[in-house]
Amino acid sequence: MKFIISHDVDHITVFEHYKDLILPKFILRSLIECIFGTVSVNEIIYRFNDFFKNKWNNIVELAEFNSSKNIKTTFFLGVEKGKGMCYSEYYCSIFFKYLHNKGFPCGLHAVNYSNKTKMLIEFNKFKNITNLTSFGVRTHYLKLTENTLLNFSEIGYTFDSSVYGLKNPYKIGKMWEFPLCLMDGKIFYGNKRFQNKNIKQAKEITLKLIEEANNSNLNYFTILFHDRYFSDSFRSLKEWYMWLIEFLQHNKFNIITFEEAIKEIEKAN
Repeated sequence: MKFIISHDVDHITVFEHYKDLILPKFILRSLIECIFGTVSVNEIIYRFNDFFKNKWNNIVELAEFNSSKNIKTTFFLGVEKGKGMCYSEYYCSIFFKYLHNKGFPCGLHAVNYSNKTKMLIEFNKFKNITNLTSFGVRTHYLKLTENTLLNFSEIGYTFDSSVYGLKNPYKIGKMWEFPLCLMDGKIFYGNKRFQNKNIKQAKEITLKLIEEANNSNLNYFTILFHDRYFSDSFRSLKEWYMWLIEFLQHNKFNIITFEEAIKEIEKAN
């Protein structure tokens, strides 16, 4: 079994959310988490420091860590504004250039998933910003309709990774679907709006999922870790990710990209 690791970029700055309710909800949720003991007082302090720094991304820090471990991961960047995602095309361009120069593949973090015309506009916007001729997509909040994936295929995406579950990759039209097997939020938050698992519990859940996937003969295991969590503001999530990479490498699991996996699958077929 090989592992594919990806990162959704939902936020860049704090101030980009001045028009929505993300900030007050985040403050309230943080205080609840502190009261219930799932986050520390130090984490709360770091979170408020982020407000003054106007920084809600850790793209550079995460990319540098991954580079130090000699692994390539995929970053999904947005070009449209949607629920909880409000950064501009300018930031997409800036961080794409940084990641591309560092050798990290990038795909689109899509907001549009139901209107094919809007989906095509979003595809072309990302294509024009990045000058990429081939790239994949993941929808924001994993939103899908019954026609989303087929529309993605017809629009021209190489792959999608918006379906959640323990499944092997499969083809939809000309596009490969890589089901998302493990996501940071599912591990630490479950179905609740606030963190309710500590790092020990998160590790146990993770190991059980990997074991289940291995027993199910999965060839590829796709992981999502949001860049924003690679911070002392979310200490347990950051430590979990660092532990996960160490665990995979210690146990000789290969970490590859979506593109490398597609080449392997198509060569085998």
